[in-house]
Amino acid sequence: MTDRPDLGRADLVTMLAELTASPPDQVPDRIGSMELAWLVHLVEQRYDRRLDLTDDQMADIDTVDDALAVFHTALTASADG
Repeated sequence: MTDRPDLGRADLVTMLAELTASPPDQVPDRIGSMELAWLVHLVEQRYDRRLDLTDDQMADIDTVDDALAVFHTALTASADG
């Protein structure tokens, strides 16, 4: 396991494409609560880490880029702790 997560935007889009059974280029940028729950689950599985996101962090996630920023912060914090 690495201290620097290699998670990228394309990874999250691919995960969302799996959920919606859509091609990655048709995945919308905005994500809802179901998509967010799916992403949290898959990222936790991929990195074998619990993301322990706060309510504020969850509320700040409206887009794929938002999720990427919050996940990077959470993964880096869990690697440091």
